[in-house]
Amino acid sequence: MTRHLLSGCALALMLAGCGPVAVQAPARADLGIEVLRLHGDGPPKGPKEACWASDVTPAVIETVTEQVLVTPEIRDEAGRVTTPASFRTDTRQRMVQDRETVWFRAPCPDTMDVDFVATLQRALKARGLYLLPLSGVIDAPTRDAIRRFQAERGLDSPALSLAAAQELGIVSTGLDQL
Repeated sequence: MTRHLLSGCALALMLAGCGPVAVQAPARADLGIEVLRLHGDGPPKGPKEACWASDVTPAVIETVTEQVLVTPEIRDEAGRVTTPASFRTDTRQRMVQDRETVWFRAPCPDTMDVDFVATLQRALKARGLYLLPLSGVIDAPTRDAIRRFQAERGLDSPALSLAAAQELGIVSTGLDQL
């Protein structure tokens, strides 16, 4: 009995020396680094087994409106305004970013069966992005949930990227990608 008590005390002392272990949540993937901007048609020349998806980014146009002085105010000798200043409004637009096609790795179409899509919907539902019953169909609500998940990570597209699928935990990640 004493022997078990001593063993238990020794174990308790050893464990007491262990401090709390800090656990960190996995970092969010930056899906923007996965995007390729190519000049020309078709997907990138990549690994033979790679599947690609594309999306068109919208053009970004900036509108600038400013008030421009046409005639300054006129004051009398006492400093009172006799004629107020007049202004005109100038508005101009400039292209900040052209519309372009972007490419990114995606799960291959043959893997996107009903079970895979239902798993995708379940993963999006667990994150509060997909609110409907699981259907196993890539429909408008599913595409919207995919877009919202990916947009927070730098890829504003309704097409599922391979990196997003890996972060959702629905496709395997190779050891070389950790």
